[in-house]
Amino acid sequence: MDTIGVHISRKEAWNKVTGAAKYNGDTPVAGILYAKVLTSPYAHALIKKIHIAPAMKAAGVKAVITGDYMPTLSGPILKDRPPIARNRVRYWGEPVALVVASSEAEAMSALQLIKIDYEPLPIVRTIKDAVQPDAVLLHENLGSYSCAVQDVYPIPGTNISTHEKIRKGNMNLGWQQSDVIVASSFSMPSSDHIALETRNAQAQILPNGNVIIDTSSQMPFTIKEDLSQLFSIPEGNIIVRVPLVGGAFGGKSSLNLEILAYLASLAVGGKLVRIANTREEDIGTSPAKISVEAQIKIGATKEGYIQALECTYYVDCGAYTDSGPRMAKAISADCSGPYRIENLWCDAFSVYTNKTYVTAYRGFGHCASTFCMERILDQLSARLKMDPMELRMKNLIQPGDLSPTQTTMTLSNMGNLSQCLEKLKLTMDWKKGSRIVKKNGMVISKGISCFWKTSSSPTNAISGVVLSLHSDGTVQLNFGAVEIGPGMKTTIAQIVAHKLRMNINKVYVTMEVNTQFSPKHWKTVASMTTFMAGNAALKAAEDLKKKLCTIGAAILQCAPEDLDIGNEQVYVTSNPSISIEFKDLAQGYQYANGNAIGGQIIAYGSYTMKHLTPLHQETGEGRSGLSWTVGAQAVELEYDPKNYTYRILRAATVIDAGTVINPKAAKGVLMGGMSMGLGLGTREEFIYDLHNVLENTSLRTYKLIRLGEQPEYSVDFVETPQQDAPLGAKGLGEHGILGIPSAFANALSLAAEADFNKIPISPEDIWKIKTGGHYDTL
Repeated sequence: MDTIGVHISRKEAWNKVTGAAKYNGDTPVAGILYAKVLTSPYAHALIKKIHIAPAMKAAGVKAVITGDYMPTLSGPILKDRPPIARNRVRYWGEPVALVVASSEAEAMSALQLIKIDYEPLPIVRTIKDAVQPDAVLLHENLGSYSCAVQDVYPIPGTNISTHEKIRKGNMNLGWQQSDVIVASSFSMPSSDHIALETRNAQAQILPNGNVIIDTSSQMPFTIKEDLSQLFSIPEGNIIVRVPLVGGAFGGKSSLNLEILAYLASLAVGGKLVRIANTREEDIGTSPAKISVEAQIKIGATKEGYIQALECTYYVDCGAYTDSGPRMAKAISADCSGPYRIENLWCDAFSVYTNKTYVTAYRGFGHCASTFCMERILDQLSARLKMDPMELRMKNLIQPGDLSPTQTTMTLSNMGNLSQCLEKLKLTMDWKKGSRIVKKNGMVISKGISCFWKTSSSPTNAISGVVLSLHSDGTVQLNFGAVEIGPGMKTTIAQIVAHKLRMNINKVYVTMEVNTQFSPKHWKTVASMTTFMAGNAALKAAEDLKKKLCTIGAAILQCAPEDLDIGNEQVYVTSNPSISIEFKDLAQGYQYANGNAIGGQIIAYGSYTMKHLTPLHQETGEGRSGLSWTVGAQAVELEYDPKNYTYRILRAATVIDAGTVINPKAAKGVLMGGMSMGLGLGTREEFIYDLHNVLENTSLRTYKLIRLGEQPEYSVDFVETPQQDAPLGAKGLGEHGILGIPSAFANALSLAAEADFNKIPISPEDIWKIKTGGHYDTL
């Protein structure tokens, strides 16, 4: 049975559902020490003095460290963040001291004994504050920070950590050709990843100098490289181990607790130390999702053909950059949405504020940019008195058109969005109308959104796969992508089984990633694991086949090219009855007289991203990703105009993901993203007070969409194979979330006959817009 396009249960499924699966820290270790962090009560302040002596004398305490202990600056783009604040704090919740003790309770008690003298400083509360000419500077040394990449453009003397530009076409001509021009401002707040497993890490330094890091992370190899660079440790001395990860959504794609665990272990002579966030710490101290503010201006002919688009995005990266500049780049690179727009001008800024710093989040900025673009399209369609579906169909980007970065589009690298929209029409009964008023006064409305996304990986990102044969002829698959939930370990096993023409139950997968023996995989991010590891797996499977046929030829007395493989056998193509089983070749072949040839068969494959280039600093021309995954989404809701409340009835996605390797698993991943999108649209946001203290740091106050509130979900596929992808499969891990907030806002705006340009949208928000915030006593 072929393994592609069929429902395959995950390799780790039974262990997970029975509770046998092990996550980081699940296995008790005798003698382990525990670290806890003291955080800043101020969003911006100078640290005048830290009094640690009483804490050092507390029961069970082994060490207390501050920012002066091994001072360094880290960051994947700009090295601007101290692991522990030194001299100054820049956000509420920033680590200022760390206690290592025999138990968590003792460490937490000792934290209360540390006293810190602060001198509060003026706060940069918002993006608007940050970009004022006389704004308080959060990083006076911005111009002297080390850049981890070449294509980041901080502006010294400001709070702008990068400025990304897209310049395409002739804007003056575009506006002249436009009969209708619409402009609006949009806003999307910061929020949290809320992975089920909070961030946690363990570190130990062995007598031989080896540093062992056990962590819940999406990037074990980057952790190894970063620690090596920061502390001048040979990479071979650093071993990072990652078991199954209990969710991440981008939040575990940067160096965070691992560096604190290492410093803690160093401070106690290399002993094993564990640090684990509480939910409150995970929300308030570790990195969050970006907030975005944008101004969009769009022009079109009276027939609905878009002639010009001008957009300005401000990405709030918080107190430190982390991957904020890269998300500004990703937003600008795809700023047009999946539409043909010849005249295009985009500026995307990453700015510092006194808020929790940010890192990647599912969609990598595209959820925000999609919200802005799809809302302005609905506003344009209203001005044109045109059906929103028709407006989008008229303007879809086509093969031969250029992307915002001036990459030529093809059917292979972008798929078939028009077919997605046609399927969505049928799924949502679009012909019946997008706004229906029922006899009881309730309003049923539908909103749509298109989306697209390409990756923003390094131009030289790599992935490797190793295959080895067991003595019974079964295959062991080992690669360095982390199983964070979507089932990519199973997906790559399906690709291997397909290529080797064998039963997938005979392909065994190494679930843990260990940088000492797992082949390197850049990061488990960007919806690129199937593409990168899948291509490497095909090469490894081809290498395995070649080696099997080489030794098989010596035994079957023919040329290797006369042989093929299937059903765990090597056989003569012209006469399959002449064959030999994998198990007889797996670890060498022994003749009847006892002589042996060959040895254990181990195969490998490696893949490197191809033909990517940095984007030009002034025009944005270049290539940041190999392909785009496109799709269309819709939300249907019921609105109560009397009480300003709503109920989401259903949400639908039609996506062109190329060849869908495991349809059931793919639907589950997309539905999870759709649920997250509804959370962002309806309730999820960080709430800061006037002093930028984060107020909702627990699941009592940070609201999620919950069981019983989920609507009916529908997921369908269009399959346009991508020629350079493994078996034609495209990435889809992030895409379920992308258009749902905008489809929801479009549906609610239509139902309430008001424009909602900020999410989340609560009944109170509707009431304020509809009434001006004044109670109607009648």
